[in-house]
Amino acid sequence: MHLLTLELIRGFLTALDHKTMIQIREYGRITCNTDQSSSPDLGIVTQPTFDWLLNLKASWRGGDNPIHLMNKNSLKLDSFVGYLESPTGESIEVLPKTCVGIPTQNELESGRFLLHRMLLASMGIKPREVGPASLRRVDQPLHEWIIGRFLNELADLVRKGIRSDYRNIEEESRYVRGCIDMSRQLRQRAGRANWFHIRHDVFSPDTIENQLLATALSYVRRIVKSPDNWRLTNELSLVLYEIPTLATPDKYLDKWRSGKLMRSYDAIQPWCRLIIERLNPVFQKGQHKGIAMLFPMERLFETYVANILKCPLGSKLKTQASSQYLISHQPVSVSNSNLWFQLKPDLLFQSEYSTYVMDTKWKLLDEMASDSESKYKISQSDLYQLFAYGHKYQNGKGDMMLIYPKHDGFTLPLPRFSFSDDLNLWVVPFDMEKESLVEGEWISSMPELASKTFERLQFQNHG
Repeated sequence: MHLLTLELIRGFLTALDHKTMIQIREYGRITCNTDQSSSPDLGIVTQPTFDWLLNLKASWRGGDNPIHLMNKNSLKLDSFVGYLESPTGESIEVLPKTCVGIPTQNELESGRFLLHRMLLASMGIKPREVGPASLRRVDQPLHEWIIGRFLNELADLVRKGIRSDYRNIEEESRYVRGCIDMSRQLRQRAGRANWFHIRHDVFSPDTIENQLLATALSYVRRIVKSPDNWRLTNELSLVLYEIPTLATPDKYLDKWRSGKLMRSYDAIQPWCRLIIERLNPVFQKGQHKGIAMLFPMERLFETYVANILKCPLGSKLKTQASSQYLISHQPVSVSNSNLWFQLKPDLLFQSEYSTYVMDTKWKLLDEMASDSESKYKISQSDLYQLFAYGHKYQNGKGDMMLIYPKHDGFTLPLPRFSFSDDLNLWVVPFDMEKESLVEGEWISSMPELASKTFERLQFQNHG
């Protein structure tokens, strides 16, 4: 009877969570106008949730605001994905836009699974399992999946053993322990002559790392809804109840130690950081009671591709190279020349014989729109950008690559583009299912970037 009751409660909570969760895609709209019909590109919310989103938008400062006001009843999202939950409990899951038309439910679930893999890559984490339940549980909202990963890593750490360390204690005691602090002891009042100012070391689990974990766990307890995560949260809270939490944990994240003695903490560190930074290190601003967890898709796609492309020995793939500038200028009032407008290509492949500039763009191209008017939907500003990269990083010679996500409308590399007789550009789709560049004519010009070439060169270098 008891097990049956637990199953009924679990089913009720799951159903309630699904009932209140709205799924939309990036670039979608959110409205409180109930006269419209909902779709993956239009989410309909209640007025309190809409007002909360307006307040959230106002709290984000700067140019990269993921929410834009269209009219008094409608908001539009930018190229951001993640999870939003208002104080009323109404939740919105924003998934990647991986197809042009209206997606099916299976395509939405595939988008959620893709987002999971991209987040793992952005944190430098490789899934331990192939097709694991924790990674394949696409029925979970994104924040519950992140919480689940954090809890599982914490449970694994507890099984291995929480690390303790020596901590220096200064206190006043009736008994001598360690050494006496003579400077303070000499100033002791006559009425307290039987008390000693001492310094000693205590072997305790009260370390910075464990305090950060306890703080992250306390955050999780406030927002967790999944029955499995809720149960594991309470079990782990009993283990860490003696470890104090931190009022301002973000100030201590950089003090997390690494090395051989802390190797068992390496797996949980990125999840702990994500939880402590409120699951949103860039845009979570201000104090509010809801959850705002949004990630820029451009950055996620760039990091994802960079982590998938593995270079052979003797070469390197550098992200966000910044050694070149667009122009130099020497103002009259300054004796030395100044370099202006730094150029930062997403990826720079360098070997003994070749240098390739590669840029990633999270946009859906159309390989059939080959006329001079549509231009495959390639942005002119992107080509200007690559033109500058090619002249500064490759001296105006060689081959470059623009990488876009593969989808039904863009399945094969486009024919070669030429800035000049010496500088060429290849536009290539990246297959996110196979996790590789789609091979084509570009391989003859940029052979080191082919996955098969990588494998052959790695075998020869190790041979």
